Amino acid sequence: MPGTILVIEDEPGIVDFLERGLRAHGFEVSSALDGATGTEKALGEDVDLVVLDMMLPGRSGLAVLATLHEAKPTLPVIVLTARGEVEHRVTGLDAGAVDYLTKPFSLTELAARIRAQLRVASQVPQTTLRGGDVEVNLLTREVRRGGELVRLSTTEFELLVYLMRNRGRVLTREQILRAVWGYEYDPGTNVVDVYVGYLRRKLRRGEGKAPIVTVRSVGYRFDAQD
Repeated sequence: MPGTILVIEDEPGIVDFLERGLRAHGFEVSSALDGATGTEKALGEDVDLVVLDMMLPGRSGLAVLATLHEAKPTLPVIVLTARGEVEHRVTGLDAGAVDYLTKPFSLTELAARIRAQLRVASQVPQTTLRGGDVEVNLLTREVRRGGELVRLSTTEFELLVYLMRNRGRVLTREQILRAVWGYEYDPGTNVVDVYVGYLRRKLRRGEGKAPIVTVRSVGYRFDAQD
């Protein structure tokens, strides 16, 4: 099961061990040597799971865990600690960790626990879409760009969701029409182009462009940069 793992650990030797070992198990791995950098990476990068050491310099593992649990409550975090006492394990789990391992630990066991948590995460329905500074809440149907609320009609919302679910892919007008409007493409209609225009105007911020790219003679692509 592929996945991108972020390791937040201050001991370079352990980081190297985890990077090499987890890559051997098929994972993509990035790392941070302190809590502040780790928090920034976890919030700003496309990460599937975090392996977090609780004993970090500066910003503690517990503080990192609290921030991640509030900002990305569905992001699974597995805690590593040199302390085996029950109260430390409980503190981490109560703060939002999904699992823990006490050092020293088996890399094979860690990889197995990561796979187990990724399986669980894949079964949880996605409630939020993000692309660049555009965020869509699928439950409340609230759309924000750069933190500012964007008010969309029902059709505009469905169009944006379809584009974002296929982020980076060029979608033809036929594909968009079938997915959003539910009927076969009529060469005489320009409804897709009209609604893309509506979306662009509503998503535009200042001098910046809306993240919907026209691919000449083909269709459109949602292409926000993170």
